Amino acid sequence: MTDPKKSAKSTTATGKTYDGFTDEERGAMKERAKELKAEARADKDRAEGERAVLAKIAEMPEPDRVLAERLHAIVKASAPALSPKTWYGMPAYAKDGKIVCFFTSADKFKSRYATFGFNDAANLDDGTMWPTSFALTELTAADEARIGALVKKAVS
Repeated sequence: MTDPKKSAKSTTATGKTYDGFTDEERGAMKERAKELKAEARADKDRAEGERAVLAKIAEMPEPDRVLAERLHAIVKASAPALSPKTWYGMPAYAKDGKIVCFFTSADKFKSRYATFGFNDAANLDDGTMWPTSFALTELTAADEARIGALVKKAVS
């Protein structure tokens, strides 16, 4: 009889075993569970969402923190109607309770670049295919202008 407390392992055709989520993924899910509890309060109090986003940004190591601070300013200037909140432990911006755009730090998931992305609530449709996420290593003035325009379009 197997122990019901153990997580299931599966094998693929390649013979590799799958042991479940990584520590980083589990951490992000725990963050999201906390966020869901706080989300109702943040929806009622925009300032609380802003404080939570700024606190998460402050925890980030450079250069992610620099990118996140700049993106936060761009999003606020481009779409002041968006509500800042955290989403899976990362800064995000919502309209009517739905996440429109978000930042993911490179450090959190040990990636070589940070990303700025859009969810399906973003109004970015362009034909049958369009980008929903952008890799970031730094922000130039042209990048900032492009992101500002995309954020404006996303909430239009």
